[in-house]
Amino acid sequence: MTAPTVTLPHGLELPTLGLGTWPMDDAEAAVAVRTAIESGYRLVDTAENYRNEAGVGQGLRDSGVAREDVVVTTKLNRRWHSVEGVRQAWENSVRLLGVDYIDLFLIHWPNPDQDTYAQAWEGLGQLLEEGKVRAIGTSNFKPAHLDRIVAATGVVPDVNQINLNPYALRTESVAANAAHGTVTESWSPIKPASMLAEPAIVAAADAHGVTPAQVVLRWHTQHGYVPIPKSSHPARQAQNLAIFGFTLTDAELAAIDALDKGESHVTDSERFGH
Repeated sequence: MTAPTVTLPHGLELPTLGLGTWPMDDAEAAVAVRTAIESGYRLVDTAENYRNEAGVGQGLRDSGVAREDVVVTTKLNRRWHSVEGVRQAWENSVRLLGVDYIDLFLIHWPNPDQDTYAQAWEGLGQLLEEGKVRAIGTSNFKPAHLDRIVAATGVVPDVNQINLNPYALRTESVAANAAHGTVTESWSPIKPASMLAEPAIVAAADAHGVTPAQVVLRWHTQHGYVPIPKSSHPARQAQNLAIFGFTLTDAELAAIDALDKGESHVTDSERFGH
């Protein structure tokens, strides 16, 4: 089983569910990525800051699946927020991953205090033009951050990866992403774990004969988001991927939407970043 795909603005076919790898170390990531790909995953997410890119690359090779059939995402840190810095970050990541190109390369945090994310975006655009990456995007960017980089370069992000779940609908960010044609990816899509005990989620799980986690992941995909849940357990990886065989009703989606608690508990990318 593999996930359906969505076409990104620059043409990459992105699977609509992937494997997150934070906070795995290299050894754990190598095994988790291998088992995930063997079970049908075709999207794997890592980052410079996770310090497991070498393990992710090992898992990719150990899986036996052709490199071109797996979308590999990684992210660069604030020290590389310049045109040439992004190129150095790319060189570091391809070396650690053991690949010739990166499918989806993201700015991990905008770090507006440093005020150089627009230059980093220009650097990503150059890598895209050169074919060193297949798609480019952002992570944790707010609407104003997105507007600025698009205005500066004319290049829209393929993806904006944000902390999003039924407790944090992030409606303003989702709308801004959509306005640019940018796909919303969800990190920590099924956390906190307490969310899985919410009556609306449990009732939907019972109605469809699935787990609460599967309900929440399906909620993401039916809203058009791409969740990247972390799991190192093969059985749970398979469960997470097996969400496309049922469909939540409009009433179930609305009941889950009603769990929104706003954004006060979401990490503020105006103040945090690496």
